[in-house]
Amino acid sequence: MLLVRRFEERTAQAYTEAKIGGYCHLNLGEEATVVGLMAAIEERDYLFTNYRDHGYALIRGMDPGRVMAELYGRQDGVSKGWGGSMHLFDTDVRQLGGYGIVGGQLPLAAGAALAVSYRDGDEVVMCQMGDGTTNIGAFHETLNIATLWDLPIVFVVVNNRLGMGTTVEMSSAEPELYKRASSYRMESARVDGNDVIAVRDAAKVAVERAREEQRPYLLETVSGRLRGHSVVDPAAYRSKEEVDEVRAQDPVAGLHDRLVADGAATAEGLAEIDADVHRIVKAAVEFAEKSPAPEVSSLFDYTYASPVPNDSRRLPADPLFPVGA
Repeated sequence: MLLVRRFEERTAQAYTEAKIGGYCHLNLGEEATVVGLMAAIEERDYLFTNYRDHGYALIRGMDPGRVMAELYGRQDGVSKGWGGSMHLFDTDVRQLGGYGIVGGQLPLAAGAALAVSYRDGDEVVMCQMGDGTTNIGAFHETLNIATLWDLPIVFVVVNNRLGMGTTVEMSSAEPELYKRASSYRMESARVDGNDVIAVRDAAKVAVERAREEQRPYLLETVSGRLRGHSVVDPAAYRSKEEVDEVRAQDPVAGLHDRLVADGAATAEGLAEIDADVHRIVKAAVEFAEKSPAPEVSSLFDYTYASPVPNDSRRLPADPLFPVGA
């Protein structure tokens, strides 16, 4: 959890220094949910996430330096600098995105689960999304087909209580989002997203059901955002009281106090862990800053899976007709 917290804090700093461009969404305040979910799936399982994906990538096993390099848009990034913050992808750890389109990952995750089922595999697909995704068509279509086809998939709704700047209560007729699964005869549960142990245990139940029964499951985790929707969002739509409430439920501080109170760790020992994490994040930043930017000549790489006849290689700034033609 500390790795996610310190990495995201350093990411926010790099963004304000104009070292990271594009959209950038942080997991600050959702660390317990991220770690709990990742503790419940196995190496053989597949993961699809939305654009708030940095923490999942780190805990799933992506190298912090390569993740930071991707945020910097550098060649050594996990997606060679082409994906950026919202499109972290690494087949080695079976994290298949990072998707910038709201709900774009749901049909693809269902397709992966169908492939597992078709091959009689024992893997499970976990598909994470935000609360706002539950109001789009792809959510309902995917849940419907997942039940009809008995797909081994766990849908996770990370409910931070705000769809950008709109509260769940203002956007959803049924604000307890896990109940929506009942429309598709799908088992579901709701858990405190600020409690890493509770999230892990609830997610393990969901994953075991999906694996053993070859049936979909929906899990809702309820937490909060410590910052705006993205790095540049000042979150002016939140009152001071709302912000104070979220900060009082900080999952990292809460786990620290819980470990010390239970005698499972000392404040000094946790401080040493924090210092180690700071060193890891510092090294990740140094790696990213030393990594080269992609060559302009590679702009059209990875556009098509195979060569395309008559494919134009003209750059946007090139003249439509060569001079002297």
